[in-house]
Amino acid sequence: MMAEEKKLEALLKAYKKETDIGPDKDRLEQTIRLSKNAFYRNEQKQTASYMEFLIQQGAYIRKRWWFLQFLTLILLWWIMYSAEGNYYAERSMGVLAPVFVILLIPEFWKNRSSGSEEVEGAAFYSLRQVYSARMLLFGMADFFLLSLFCGAVSATVQLTAEDLLIQFFLPFNVTCCICFSVLCCRRYGSEYMAVVLSLLWISVWILIVLNEAVYTAVARPVWWLMLLVSVSYMACMIFCFLRSCRNDQEGNISWS
Repeated sequence: MMAEEKKLEALLKAYKKETDIGPDKDRLEQTIRLSKNAFYRNEQKQTASYMEFLIQQGAYIRKRWWFLQFLTLILLWWIMYSAEGNYYAERSMGVLAPVFVILLIPEFWKNRSSGSEEVEGAAFYSLRQVYSARMLLFGMADFFLLSLFCGAVSATVQLTAEDLLIQFFLPFNVTCCICFSVLCCRRYGSEYMAVVLSLLWISVWILIVLNEAVYTAVARPVWWLMLLVSVSYMACMIFCFLRSCRNDQEGNISWS
């Protein structure tokens, strides 16, 4: 009986080897590919609108940074209002402009500090979309806060729009340029480096505006040129940063 069972088992193995009744690899790969395509098509039908995506990203942003920005602008307005007519106080308003930008650093760097880039890179939305939405939300919030600040200054403090642009928005733009430049640098792009460079820029700005000889030696067109260059450079760095935050087809993050 045992001999017959062994003989039957040997015949079955020989038949299986001859007929090759194993899984067809080509058909198996085709089934997997079709399953993936069906899954992606179903996910695309359920994709949230851009407004819903912005609302979702807004929920992840810690609102305390916006509140601290608001307090910074109130402090700056109070200093200008109390020292109205003091040219040195007006020139020193640029000292708090970089602080306004530094308060954004924890939110922009939390992907790196928490080590969540690879996880987010494998998600449905790419890092480029996440950072674009985050920049748009911060831009909208800062535009609203700065609009309130400019309105309050123009209504209560005798300060021209030209002085406001040069004394506040020029150091503000330069700080943004510094932060985005550091953020684009994969090797040295830490939030601490951005803060240190921003503080160094504050020191340089103080030396310029409080030195009457240096400040008066710079002509108005030069200030406007510096403002234009800072805005152009900041736009370029934002574009380069978003371009560097791209995902390959396997969900791995690639930083150029």
